[in-house]
Amino acid sequence: MKGVNILALRKIVLKTDDILRKRCKPVENFDEKLGILLDDMAETMHKANGVGLAAPQVGILRRAVVVDIGEGLIELVNPEIIKSKGSQRGIEGCLSCPDDWGYVVRPTEIIVKAQDRTGKNIQLKLKDFFAVATCHEIDHLDGHLFIDIADEMVDPDEIEKEEPKRRKHKKRR
Repeated sequence: MKGVNILALRKIVLKTDDILRKRCKPVENFDEKLGILLDDMAETMHKANGVGLAAPQVGILRRAVVVDIGEGLIELVNPEIIKSKGSQRGIEGCLSCPDDWGYVVRPTEIIVKAQDRTGKNIQLKLKDFFAVATCHEIDHLDGHLFIDIADEMVDPDEIEKEEPKRRKHKKRR
């Protein structure tokens, strides 16, 4: 079926897998294989009710992430945070750490430079929860998990207090 892109769910790697502790290599080939990876990552993220997914979370050591907080999908290839400001502390979770939740401090606003799936340079200014989700995913590319920087782990019952904020973002879809 040439020309038909069939999306596939990928297995999400869990925190015990060593691949999540490795630094990813830059993407050099902007080809159909990369497009398939990005499509599969988005499909996997949405199916798992996540807001972001990085390539190492599906076992691929390449610098690529997808983020969708409900304002539309963004794909970032070889992302780099070039500026950040402000500070916000909130509860984070992770598809690779399904039973862990913790408070993490992230910037309120970031500017990210990256490439799109075709290799075109892009730059985005992201704020609030969008900044948090993007920082979280970029950390994965350097082998860091949110549990490494959480200043306090959280009982799952505490998540209910943060959930209305997350639902608000998801409703913007």
